[in-house]
Amino acid sequence: MNSRNRFRAIMAYEPSDRVPYFEEGIRQEVIDAWQTQGLAPGADLEQLFHNDHREELQLNLDPRPWPRRWPVRVSELGRFRKRLDPGDARRLPQGWQAMGSAAADQALMLQVQHGYFLSMGVNDWDRFYDSIRLIKDDPAFVHGLLDQVAQLSALLTEQVLSELEVDAVLFSEPIGGMNGPIISPRAYEEFVMRSYQPILEAVRRHNVQTLILRTYANARVLIPSFLKAGFNCLWACECETGAMDYRSIRQEFGRDLRLIGGIDLDALRFGRESIRGEVMEKAPPLLESGGYIPLADGRVRVDVPFDDYVYYRELLEQITR
Repeated sequence: MNSRNRFRAIMAYEPSDRVPYFEEGIRQEVIDAWQTQGLAPGADLEQLFHNDHREELQLNLDPRPWPRRWPVRVSELGRFRKRLDPGDARRLPQGWQAMGSAAADQALMLQVQHGYFLSMGVNDWDRFYDSIRLIKDDPAFVHGLLDQVAQLSALLTEQVLSELEVDAVLFSEPIGGMNGPIISPRAYEEFVMRSYQPILEAVRRHNVQTLILRTYANARVLIPSFLKAGFNCLWACECETGAMDYRSIRQEFGRDLRLIGGIDLDALRFGRESIRGEVMEKAPPLLESGGYIPLADGRVRVDVPFDDYVYYRELLEQITR
């Protein structure tokens, strides 16, 4: 089986030769550190580990040009819409039309949304304050701005999916702190999930089977909202490990929710005993229940020793054969 077939099979709870081995990319600073620990200069990590190929295409939903001041009232949304021109070719992933043939054996994912705070233009504390305050003080403005971004995404999504078959769409949702999401589940459904409906309708028209929410920190109380909207896969990153423990999430929500990730990245920093305990406690029962791709919940840091990373990858291969 190739990478695409494995991904599709696991997400459909169908037989596969094994689960995919995904890697989110090793930073150059990590490679530099590993080369002082035994990694040969110029070594190809693709040859060392049996990585499955995954291509993640991303729509560009940023306003063009970037505003010096983001709007804060409904009367400013008309001018702002001009910055969200769907006809700007730079909004589509470079070379996306060739992906159908050039990457036929890869799992193709299309990121169609970047979440509430980025849609609201949060890039400093003042705008973060506005993004919270306006939910209460001017909900019509928040609905208006989110709807503009979602309409842009829906048009671009429709354009890509009409020409390219993808294996999953991916919504990125960096909305949580370690104690929980920064807005309530009720507000999340009313503002965020409501705005996603045009995008979800485009996705359903093209029969994309796997709808992924990639969350950050602690988004546990939002999971029922995800499921209600039609998402069927959770990819939790940089987690609060107690709240986002995949074993309890699977127990509570069952096979309706596929899972990617779930291995605490911090365990890789503390030696082989820590790695083995983390992997063996979590991965085998999830693999047995299906619909699960084991993966660390973040990109490997420079303080993970090379030999320990090799041990982690070999352990994953042993338990997934």
